Amino acid sequence: MGWFEALVLGLVQGLTEFLPISSSAHLRVTAALAGWDDPGAAFTAVTQIGTEFAIIIFFARKIGRILSAWWFSLYKREWRSHPDARMGWLIIVGSLPIGVLGLLLQDQIDHSFRDLRITATMLIVFGIILWLADHYGRKERTLDHLTVWHGLGFGFAQALALIPGVSRSGGTTSAGRLMGYKRPDAAEYSFLLALPAVFASGLFKLKDVGGEGGVAWGPTILATLVAFGVGYVVVAWLMSYIKKRSFLPFVIYRIALGVVLFILVATNVIAPNEGPVG
Repeated sequence: MGWFEALVLGLVQGLTEFLPISSSAHLRVTAALAGWDDPGAAFTAVTQIGTEFAIIIFFARKIGRILSAWWFSLYKREWRSHPDARMGWLIIVGSLPIGVLGLLLQDQIDHSFRDLRITATMLIVFGIILWLADHYGRKERTLDHLTVWHGLGFGFAQALALIPGVSRSGGTTSAGRLMGYKRPDAAEYSFLLALPAVFASGLFKLKDVGGEGGVAWGPTILATLVAFGVGYVVVAWLMSYIKKRSFLPFVIYRIALGVVLFILVATNVIAPNEGPVG
């Protein structure tokens, strides 16, 4: 991978990570349309660390409170009922599904899940699910109502994002809306829930960067830094946007992209597994 490719893919990662349109799908599709090699699951996982640092900075005060209260709850009984300590435990609980499934499905994540026909299907199907959830959700619960079972529900939705095209934020936000959570609350928990999973995945995949057949360290670092800067701007915009507006524009975009992707594969403009044809 060259420096220009890294710059472009870093921009794509930063622009799409927090929007419910699947960053992994966009990295995969961008590379295929540009005639580049598939950047691979390792590159995707490592560059996502950049966007998660954007979350840490944007929610710095809240994350600081959660970490502090959770730590005190380990040895101080009076802290165990504190809302921030409870949130810390619920983030851990919600992270379990993707941790287990990520380890069990490593080979599929690196290979078969990256088929563009699967990506197109997931874009369309989960676009429709996002619209249904956002339109028909009860929209009354806040994060104060979060339970262990709801946390696991969010967690299993997050695990679906192991398949490019689902979208981590789209899947978890859809689950939250179906469980009756308000749009900003569902999105906020989605972003906080992603932190352990993304950092664990990115650190685990570091071993595949720079080695034989992997992406070089320099371009990967550049893409990660670009993703961080762009991601911060996007998450700030999105949290403001969803307070007053629905996810419908993203739903339309997902479905349109999925249909276009099917057409491109069917007409042999791009191959489902190998990038451009010819």
